[in-house]
Amino acid sequence: MTSAYHPVLLQPPGAVVLDLSGEQPQMASSVWSIGKYDELRPGLYTTDLFEGSRHLHVGVDLGGPVGSAVHAFASGTVLFQGYNPADGDYGHVIVTEHRIEGEARWALHGHLSAHSLTQHKVGDRFEAGDVLGWLGAHHENGGWPPHVHFQLSRVRPDTHDMPGAVDPTEREAMLQQFPDPRSVLGPLW
Repeated sequence: MTSAYHPVLLQPPGAVVLDLSGEQPQMASSVWSIGKYDELRPGLYTTDLFEGSRHLHVGVDLGGPVGSAVHAFASGTVLFQGYNPADGDYGHVIVTEHRIEGEARWALHGHLSAHSLTQHKVGDRFEAGDVLGWLGAHHENGGWPPHVHFQLSRVRPDTHDMPGAVDPTEREAMLQQFPDPRSVLGPLW
């Protein structure tokens, strides 16, 4: 039932679906890219933030040019905004609250521009398709190529953060807590 939802990032047809699963991840050959959910990424997360074995990706990465608008997939409320400054982290983040099929769901939008946090205030309501923010540049988004990390949660977060990569030994529980974002994004791959 994805037709009821607005695209988070308006990507043109033919966005490159990345394979980030190897020891030497394939980086984007196009500015428009898609990084997969439930993908083991042992060679990608190299900063101190990912010590140990946190390399199972539990969101979807949608890549595009710096400054591309990030839209609300459905109506909701801004729950948290913040900045995660560590190298390899999200940079600027917005967490939103929604009702999906009668149940509360929370969505994290990471790697945004600093300007994104001026668009709305915590508690603001928005409608599907409204601009929540914009893709941030390398220097403000945690050090990554421009993209939005989009992640759903069945558990209400306590702050503007959720783990976007988790230990694969916790896969079953983490995929239950952080369901596949394609349920609202549609069949991206």
